[in-house]
Amino acid sequence: MKVALVHDYLAQDGGAERVLKAFTEIWPEAPVFVLFHDKKKVKGFENTEIQQSFICKLTFGKTRYQWYLPWMPFATERHNLHDFDVVISSTSAFAKGVLTRPDTLHISYCHTPTRYLWTDTHKYIEDLNYNKLVKAFLPRLIYKLRIWDKMSTDRVDHFVANSDTVRGRIEKYYRRGSDIIYPPVDIDTFSISETVGDYFVTGGRMVPYKRFDLVIQVFNRLKIPLKIFGDGPEEEKLKKIAKDNIEFVGRVNDEEKAKLLSRARAFIHPQVEDLGITPIESMASGRPVIAYGVGGVTETVVPDKTGVFFEHQSWESLLDAVVHFDYTAWDSQLIRDRAQKFAVEEFKNKMKKYTEDRYEEFTRGLNQCRLDIR
Repeated sequence: MKVALVHDYLAQDGGAERVLKAFTEIWPEAPVFVLFHDKKKVKGFENTEIQQSFICKLTFGKTRYQWYLPWMPFATERHNLHDFDVVISSTSAFAKGVLTRPDTLHISYCHTPTRYLWTDTHKYIEDLNYNKLVKAFLPRLIYKLRIWDKMSTDRVDHFVANSDTVRGRIEKYYRRGSDIIYPPVDIDTFSISETVGDYFVTGGRMVPYKRFDLVIQVFNRLKIPLKIFGDGPEEEKLKKIAKDNIEFVGRVNDEEKAKLLSRARAFIHPQVEDLGITPIESMASGRPVIAYGVGGVTETVVPDKTGVFFEHQSWESLLDAVVHFDYTAWDSQLIRDRAQKFAVEEFKNKMKKYTEDRYEEFTRGLNQCRLDIR
């Protein structure tokens, strides 16, 4: 079984790249096809054969790749996958649109249907810092990309969703069924601390949808210590509204994050995510999660056992949850045990077996679409 891996592009080090990394460990001989690879921003693939599209050779192809959005479907279709028995795409955008032979099995691990084409189109255009002429052109481009995106789903034999939340979106926008395999979390990096500090913690990439502004509004009023890790375009704006009890610790490595999480009273998760990796990392550290109870977090956090949910995405609702939160009333080992469900080895074992089972069915002619012409 000769396997090829396809990923949208390697431009940042996030959850999707962790999934791809796990794929390369399951199938170390498999080449990875991407639109481009920015080696300065994404490391860890030095021992993997990376095949890039022509976009990597274009002016600013890696630093201003958004300029080449209209060409990305064409570049994706240019990946030559003729020699492979199985193609596994890791995608939230274009990679599922690759062309394969009729006798090649294509499994697509979908992180989410493309946000700016489906769920967040209007907000995406509104938030872009472009002139009016560009913004006037974008809706037509997005319309055309949306048609291609929907068409590209017909090229996939099996979809795997990273959560039930994403499974629902795949069914809604693509009209396709999918199986769920939760993404890998490096549980072993995190551990239970013998002591708990006097602070709460939140963090991640500082972008508007993460709603760190709600957390700051709450802790400005409570004057309880809060630590925020991460960076991003909203960082300066958030710092301006935060009071002295709130500390911005900047971007942290895994070791620093593990220490922050393990000694916090709780991790606060105010946003809607497809799944949400950091709440799982907090649980791996034995600490409970205070989360807005919508999206992927409802699949990872067990109410009153590994965390609590607040009902409305508002500072008032979060304030009520924090005020009534007793950080001493939790079983750290039970919380960590829950996180083990999302361990890297668990993911690798499930994904490997899933692929082998689907390939065995595929070679026997099972579960394939057929056109009955009489």
